[in-house]
Amino acid sequence: MFLKGAYLEWLIDMVRTDFTQLRNGSDLLKRGFARMQQGGVIMDVVNPDQAAIAEDAGAVAVMALERVPADIRRDGGVARMSHPDMIQGILDCTSIPVMAKARIGHEGEARVLESMGVDMVDESEVLTPADPFFHINKNDYSIPFVCGATGLGEAVRRIYEGASMIRTKGEAGTGNLVAAVTHARLIDQEIRQIQSLDEIGIQKVTQMILQRYHVLADASDLLGVHPMTPFGPIDDTMRNGIQSILLEVKEMGRLPVVTFSAGGIATPADASHMMRMGMDGIFVGSGIFKSTDPKTMADAIVLATAHFDNAAKVTEAMAMMLGKPMKGDELETLEIRYDQRGQ
Repeated sequence: MFLKGAYLEWLIDMVRTDFTQLRNGSDLLKRGFARMQQGGVIMDVVNPDQAAIAEDAGAVAVMALERVPADIRRDGGVARMSHPDMIQGILDCTSIPVMAKARIGHEGEARVLESMGVDMVDESEVLTPADPFFHINKNDYSIPFVCGATGLGEAVRRIYEGASMIRTKGEAGTGNLVAAVTHARLIDQEIRQIQSLDEIGIQKVTQMILQRYHVLADASDLLGVHPMTPFGPIDDTMRNGIQSILLEVKEMGRLPVVTFSAGGIATPADASHMMRMGMDGIFVGSGIFKSTDPKTMADAIVLATAHFDNAAKVTEAMAMMLGKPMKGDELETLEIRYDQRGQ
């Protein structure tokens, strides 16, 4: 049997990996799982029927949640982890990987998801953040995490904390691509800037990224020093860890983990556009199941993602849409910007 596709690429990368640079013994498996999703579409689903549509369309994984982001935005209130029974129902009915969301900084929800056997946790800004200061220490978990980012500094912090996959945040539930494009362009721009820096410049950027971990102390008016975070003390070990990630970025010309696009993808052309911008794959939530023909939309977005650089195939995917895509929102009309949560 011949190895092919993302799995073969992952094996080749593992051969090239300097294992002494992995910060945690399970990093290899966590990043390997994330790499297995490369080139594919991950779909938000709220029930077994939607999971079946996603699997039949060729999704590489599903994200189990009670409401798609558009409904979370519409309903308002505090958005929390989905009920375990709902998640278990998705786990029981599908053969592809199942992911689920936990609130930013909410160790309790993440441990529940880990105990249930989900394949990956999304520490998600779409849910109401539980901790205004810090994210979860993902290095303490046996399962991989995906986290959102709007810029390189945010992405590097999440990778240092143990994220195995990064997704551009976009603006979930809007059907508006502009935030996803903005974040993809900014991360790429900042990667090119890092590549232009000498050793002293890298050290300065490291300090800039490290400074965000002082957010809790900065919130206090009292005297005294306690440079501690859920990820350990703010010291040379943390500084060296962040700098090593930046050096990986400089050498590779990209993030050292799989990078997907999310937030606002509503048509096959949107998916193709983000892949053309260098994304490794696509998250789609409201864009599929808020369209008038979810099954066809799912098929079309998978087709356009797989053949993103073939205009004829993307045209075919667009022509498949007999129904209408979701209506969408202008970002200026939003009361809450999810992408500004959990920097």
